[in-house]
Amino acid sequence: MNVQSTPQHSADNPLEKLQGSIERVTFHSESSGFCVLRVKVKAHRELVTVIGSAASVTAGEFIECMGVWVNDRQHGQQFKAISLKIVPPTTLEGIEKYLGSGMVKGIGPHFAKKLVKAFGEAVFDVIEQTPERLLELPGIGKKRQEKVTSAWAEQKVIREIMVFLQSHGIGTSRSVRIFKTYGEQAIDKVRENPYRLALDIHGIGFKTADTLAQKLGIAPDSLIRAQAGVRHVLQEWSNDGHCAAMRDTLCDMAVKLLEIPEPIIGEAVTAELDEGNLIAEMIDQQEAIFLAPLYRAEVGCANHLLRLNEGAPPWGEIDAQKAIPWVEEKTGLTLSASQRSAIELALQHKVTVITGGPGVGKTTLVNSILKILRAKQINIALCAPTGRAAKRLSESTGLEAKTVHRLLEFDPSVFAFKHNDEFPLELDCLVIDESSMMDVGLMNQLLKAIPLDAALLIVGDVDQLPSVGPGAVLADIIDSGKIATVRLAEIFRQASTSKIITNAHRINHGQLPKEDNPQTLSDFYCIHAESPEEIFTKLMQVVLERIPQRFNLHPVNDIQVLTPMNRSGLGARSLNIELQERLNGSSEPKVVRYGSTYAPGDKVIQQVNNYEKEVFNGDIGIVSSIDVEESQLQIQFDDRIVDYEFNELDEISLAYAISIHKAQGSEYPAVVIPLAMQHYMLLERNLLYTGVTRGKQLVVVIAQSKALAMAVKNQRSQRRITNLISRLG
Repeated sequence: MNVQSTPQHSADNPLEKLQGSIERVTFHSESSGFCVLRVKVKAHRELVTVIGSAASVTAGEFIECMGVWVNDRQHGQQFKAISLKIVPPTTLEGIEKYLGSGMVKGIGPHFAKKLVKAFGEAVFDVIEQTPERLLELPGIGKKRQEKVTSAWAEQKVIREIMVFLQSHGIGTSRSVRIFKTYGEQAIDKVRENPYRLALDIHGIGFKTADTLAQKLGIAPDSLIRAQAGVRHVLQEWSNDGHCAAMRDTLCDMAVKLLEIPEPIIGEAVTAELDEGNLIAEMIDQQEAIFLAPLYRAEVGCANHLLRLNEGAPPWGEIDAQKAIPWVEEKTGLTLSASQRSAIELALQHKVTVITGGPGVGKTTLVNSILKILRAKQINIALCAPTGRAAKRLSESTGLEAKTVHRLLEFDPSVFAFKHNDEFPLELDCLVIDESSMMDVGLMNQLLKAIPLDAALLIVGDVDQLPSVGPGAVLADIIDSGKIATVRLAEIFRQASTSKIITNAHRINHGQLPKEDNPQTLSDFYCIHAESPEEIFTKLMQVVLERIPQRFNLHPVNDIQVLTPMNRSGLGARSLNIELQERLNGSSEPKVVRYGSTYAPGDKVIQQVNNYEKEVFNGDIGIVSSIDVEESQLQIQFDDRIVDYEFNELDEISLAYAISIHKAQGSEYPAVVIPLAMQHYMLLERNLLYTGVTRGKQLVVVIAQSKALAMAVKNQRSQRRITNLISRLG
């Protein structure tokens, strides 16, 4: 059985067997199976603390476990079990305690005593095989007898299901989820079609289900494997940002991945469409296939935008000719002609988009609009897709801004947002910043929670990379022409002195960045290199010596290496290993998990949303401590410390270098970007533009000339397949 943290056994600490009866269940997590038990063991005078994992445990049960002894600083000596199984007790005292523990509904301590007295060691057989004999006992009626036998049967079923699933390589926490979903029919349902697990149970994917199916003897070319495989291929395709795939493309990809003949794949697509897991729709005269949730999210986005766009704004009519001079006087700023017309447009519409690059005055414009609306007592809420973006929005507006997840109040227990169309947000106007990062699923969840009469201000830079998740929501909204849009292009005088801003705009217009003399002090440098090896050498020199010495910036806290990809010699993975060795190599203690090594002082990034820890994809932190005994690592994210069990470390990775995609919505004092021809598949204008605009004080691009030219020239090689524009039309 899986336990929360696998203890290390060695020659000094060999595996041991332990048996005893559970006196007390100190802790048991239903979702993961993790438990802390106090156990009475024959050879020990005092109770033993056993830590392990079990689907259901009750005081009085008898356990057998394999594991190792550990000495915990806080709790003293404990037995960490690698496997833990519950066996029926054999002594009369044990049987009485087991039955009287409350585990079986209808049997308490008093009745347990009666049962053991009447039937002795045969009591389990009586309950299971000849339950009518229970009626021989005084005070037992038919009703109570049925209650006892059904409760006993349920316990037995739970145990059988766990043993079956675990013998096929599925860990406790997933086994518990499977039992909770399917109940007593779990074994039959899993045998019949293990691929349904990937559909029905959060956290189980196609690969886990496929391995299980092979163990259960399901043929590789069976229709149920083809159906599950088609869904999986479409899911992987959506990971590249697409909301749908053309039917021919989908079939080709599935044939290749699953090695199943094309006719079976075609049949599988049709079956999935019939079952409603996939939905077909024409896009540009071709049949496109959507995963049902993505189809619903896209339709939802369009419907909610059109719904919100109707009617008069909640502030009624505001005379822009009076409001603009008033706000200029209040802020002491003179607005440009483009900003003035933008304010006028935003005051007239319920839904407005404001887009533009760095230094074009988006923040000033948004602040001016907010000042005018707040003077009218309008209840405004602000949000952004990431924690860092929300923090920046708070700093620039002086108002509280939340992440979208916090605003909608995610509830991990039901894995859904509290705010939705039935329980909308209480606000008159919502501002969402960094909206280029919003994928179609999250945008739909946000839009459905906005009340009918409220207004929406969508702010973002459409020229940045699109969202990591599927869709191109901001670009599609703008391209539809159905929503009032302001595109700011004029760089303000104070911003034009920044080479980061002027070069970002040059890149965005397809021009190479202007290079200064490397001897003069600037905020943007382009360093040329002939080969990937030379880029690597120069990158190490720049990060470890030149920037810290010349700009007094800290190599870990202030400098962020942003690379186009994760793999290759100049990808995030290899650069992380090299930078970690040079910047934090001597730190102890070290822990190795999932192919990475971590030590206190390491810079790490969260890779998935973890709602329970309130840490989200893209959050960067520093490892603050590692407790090898407790199998626990602590990470400092901004102003709070978050605990991770060692077996949860697949959620993080090193972050001395990260991909440009992961840096969306964040800003760093200094950014170093390597560009080599080995990255050619990913060299695109919006990728380089996004990378450059992450730097606040300094940007250094270290590039092969050909790679830099390619990145500047290539524009959106493959537009994402979405249908939002025509839905808005």
